[in-house]
Amino acid sequence: MRNRTSEWFETKVRYNKTTEDGQTKKVTEAYTVEALSFSEAESAITEEMSHYVSGEFDVKAITRAPYGEIFFSDADSDDRWYKAKLAFIAIDEKTEKEKRSNVVYLVQAASLDKARLYVKEVMSNTMIDYEVVSISETPLFDVFEYKKQ
Repeated sequence: MRNRTSEWFETKVRYNKTTEDGQTKKVTEAYTVEALSFSEAESAITEEMSHYVSGEFDVKAITRAPYGEIFFSDADSDDRWYKAKLAFIAIDEKTEKEKRSNVVYLVQAASLDKARLYVKEVMSNTMIDYEVVSISETPLFDVFEYKKQ
């Protein structure tokens, strides 16, 4: 399991996809790209999709991702993406009250249980007290990291 902290953007791409039965169907798929700006994100997803889509496609939406860090798996069976919301717990020294701050991660895993296991594995290397608030599957098809030209 490796992790990468960066600036991420979620994109939606619409194109004609050939289904298994040979029919053509218009689909909109979601992808995440690593970029520094919206224009760079559009350029990155256009470049990546040109390798996978024959014909025209449209970038329908680009939004800043709610996560800054992604946990990547090397297992071929881990083909889904999950958003994991964690609450980091700290004690305020002045008031001695518990303070929680929420952080969202993107996790590559084969199932919800495996995503939870990966979060636990990564967080076991830290000294931070945390609580898993939620883990949910996303509609993301893939994540594209920045490639140096």
